[in-house]
Amino acid sequence: MKKYILEIVVFVCGAALMIFELVGSRIFAPYLGTSLVVWTSLIGIIMGSLSLGYYIGGIIADKNPQYKILAFIVLASAVAISIAAAIQYTVLSILLGTVKDLRVGSLIASIILFAPASMIFGMISPYAIKLKLENLNDSGEKIGGMYAISTVGSIVGTFFCGFYLMPVFGTVKILLILIIVLVLISILTFIVSGENIKIKNMIIRDVIILFLFFGVFYSNSVLANGLKSSIIDIDTQYNRVLIFETIDPITKRPIRGYTTDPHGSQSAIFLDQDNDLVFNYLKFYRLSNHFNPAIKKALMIGGGAFTYPRDFLHRNPEAKMDIVEIDNELENIAKKYFNYLDDTRVKVYNEDGRIFLNKNKKEYDCIFVDAYNSRFSIPYQLTTKETIEEIYNSLDVNGVVLANVISAIDGDNGRFLRAEIATYKTKFPQVYIFPITEPTNGSKVQNILLVALKSNVVPVFKNDNQELNKYLDNLWTKKIENDMPILTDDYAPVDYYTMSLLSK
Repeated sequence: MKKYILEIVVFVCGAALMIFELVGSRIFAPYLGTSLVVWTSLIGIIMGSLSLGYYIGGIIADKNPQYKILAFIVLASAVAISIAAAIQYTVLSILLGTVKDLRVGSLIASIILFAPASMIFGMISPYAIKLKLENLNDSGEKIGGMYAISTVGSIVGTFFCGFYLMPVFGTVKILLILIIVLVLISILTFIVSGENIKIKNMIIRDVIILFLFFGVFYSNSVLANGLKSSIIDIDTQYNRVLIFETIDPITKRPIRGYTTDPHGSQSAIFLDQDNDLVFNYLKFYRLSNHFNPAIKKALMIGGGAFTYPRDFLHRNPEAKMDIVEIDNELENIAKKYFNYLDDTRVKVYNEDGRIFLNKNKKEYDCIFVDAYNSRFSIPYQLTTKETIEEIYNSLDVNGVVLANVISAIDGDNGRFLRAEIATYKTKFPQVYIFPITEPTNGSKVQNILLVALKSNVVPVFKNDNQELNKYLDNLWTKKIENDMPILTDDYAPVDYYTMSLLSK
């Protein structure tokens, strides 16, 4: 066993590092979101910490290369992960309430929670390599081999976490698994080293560390409920979903909702009587019946908890709807917690909306777009000229697309909306917007319904239906500056345009 212990250590720790990094995105999601800014901060800090760890590990290895010290380093990585897990809610809750700039908040969180463990992980490979070197004749081969094993471990950890651990265990159990595995590897290194170490005392200390982790983590996990009275925490392959119950601030009625980031809720239903849509912006989707009264086939990109599809099918009993939702677990969540029932008129496709559009051969009367990475950021691949062309080609001659955009109209906060309008106009002859909350305030960040018509026939903006007429009254009639570039697959800085919204 001693012959291969160093290879085992660098392989396992390489895998543990990548798993820890992926779990980090889920830890951040309810407080910081999952935007490009958050990922950039997390990856940058981890890589910087690794570099520092490589340097420190090399210095320590040159001074005193011993198996027992390597075992202590591995154990220290478990301790660092334990501390990060124990303080995560406290740190993120404080940052959420005090730091407005997402870039600053995500950098601070990454440094506090992920830099220590990452630096310690970085120390392991150079230290193990020093122990592996017996002479200089084959040093290059051994150094290259150890780094290769560490990299393979990272690859295995990445796939294992993304394809299996995340959707099956969730973040809390994954962190616990990491701690246990690292502690066991530390103990194994002590045992096979043959050095004069009191293994029994070491094991006792390791068990104490685990109990401390359980105690501190459990006491701090209560703070997580402060986010939105979370009643259940579900990790899917794509999201960390927090389901909560609260009182709707507008209607004062009890609701159940879910969120995947700190900036708002993605779906909700009324609990006292599930008789209407909770969010007003979804009600504006009903304008589809004004712009195309004969809808028989509809497509929705972004299913969420399937609240709007239920409403659409109820109001259009002769229509069918295809729903594209990349996260296959959301349909199960919708059925279990949001009163969604299977319907023979619905077909669900679990894939990216852009991929679906690229392959689609059908023609729809109406397409609804409501897909987000985080509250303000639409996946860039759904915003580009190439995507708009696919949407246009997927509509029949009288087809209409209705897209939910969270933005202002004027100023820096409206850059993305203006860019998206310009992009839609490259293909659609008519594009209109309907601000939901304050229909005359161009500086207000709010839900805005973007409506694009394939037909050249100019519609009237009055309807005999009183409800639809009320929504039509929100039509924006003021000038919209044409000052933003068209979004393309090559150039679509969506996260950059929406950066200013994250502090609102």
